[in-house]
Amino acid sequence: MTPLPSVGVAEIDNPRFSVSARFAKREFLPSPAREAFRRGLSFARSAAPQGRDRAIYAAILALGVVLFWLSNSHPSWMPVWAPWDFAPLQYLAAALTLFWFWRGLALSPAAERPPLWRTIFFLLGMLVLYVVLQTRFEYWSQHMFFLNRVQHVSMHHLGPFLIAIGWTGATIKQGMPAKLQRFVESRPMVGLVRALQQPLLAALLFVGLFYFWLIPSVHFRAMIDPRLYAVMNWSMVVDGLLFWCLVLDPRPKPPARISYGARAALSLGVMFPQILVGAMLAFAARDLYPYYDLCGRLFPSIDALSDQEIGGIVSWIPPGMMSVAGVLLVLNALRLQEESTEETDDASRELAELASRWTGR
Repeated sequence: MTPLPSVGVAEIDNPRFSVSARFAKREFLPSPAREAFRRGLSFARSAAPQGRDRAIYAAILALGVVLFWLSNSHPSWMPVWAPWDFAPLQYLAAALTLFWFWRGLALSPAAERPPLWRTIFFLLGMLVLYVVLQTRFEYWSQHMFFLNRVQHVSMHHLGPFLIAIGWTGATIKQGMPAKLQRFVESRPMVGLVRALQQPLLAALLFVGLFYFWLIPSVHFRAMIDPRLYAVMNWSMVVDGLLFWCLVLDPRPKPPARISYGARAALSLGVMFPQILVGAMLAFAARDLYPYYDLCGRLFPSIDALSDQEIGGIVSWIPPGMMSVAGVLLVLNALRLQEESTEETDDASRELAELASRWTGR
C-alpha cells in the first residue's frame, strides 16, 4: 500500500500555502478507489442539482422512516450496527452532515478540497459518534456505569476531537442549501458561536458539563427521563465540537480566534479537572450511582464499586491523554506556521536579490 504523503496541519489551511495536486487529485489512492471517487464527484456535478438533491433528501427521509419502523416494531431484526433505539434528530444530523460533506466536495475546486487524511479523521469522528449514540452500545451504556463513561468520553472528547482534526467545516458549509448557509453565516449565529468559544467560557463549559452530568442526583434524573437524557447527549456532543474546533484550529491568528499559546493552555488547563473527577470516582468508597442497580447491570459479575472504579479510570486517563495530544497538535501547527513564515521571508529575499541584479539597485 502506498504510504500517505507527510503534510503538516498548517500547510493545508494556511492561506499562504496551496494544496498540492497530489492531495487534490487523490493520486495516491489505488486506481479502483480513485476512479470511484472521481465518478462520484462527476455524478454530483453533472446531475441536475435540484432534482438530484431532492432525490437524496427523499432517500434519507425514507431510510429514516424504515429504520424507525424496524427499531420500534422489529428490533430483533436489526443487525448489531443498526440503530437500536432510533433517534430521528441524531439520525438526520449525521446523515445530512455526511451528505453536505459529499456535496461540498463535489462543488469545491480541487485545490480547495480537504486532503484525504483530513477526510479520514472526519469520517472516523462521525463513526465514533454513530456507534455510541445509535447502535446497541446506546443500550449497553444505560446498564453499566463504566460503559456510560465510555459513551460520554466518546461524545465529548474522542468523536469531536477527530472531527476537529478533519477541519471540514468549510466543505460542509459549501454543501449546505443556500438558505441554511446564510443562516449559519448570519450575525446572530456567528455571535453566538464566538461567545461560546470565548476561551474562559469554553473551558468552563467543557469541564462544567462533564462535571454537571456526573452529579449523582442529576445523573439519576437524566437516565430515567428520555427528554433530559437527549439534552445531556446533545450538550456533550455540541460542546465537544465547539471546544475542540477552537483548540485544534490549524490556522494562525487571525483568522483563528485565539493564539497558539492560548489554544495549548486551554487543552492543558482542562486536563487537571478531568483527572480530579476521575480520581474521585475511582477511589469513592460507596456507590454514587444506584440507577445501574435499579435498572439491572449488563455484567452482574462486576459489582457497583468495581463498575464505578472502572468508570473513574475511563474518565481519568483517556481525556488526559487527549489533552496532551491536543497540546502536541497545537505546537506542531505553531512549528509549521513559523517554518512557513521563514520560507516566505527567504523567497522574498531571493526575489529582491534577483530584482536588484536586473535593476542595478
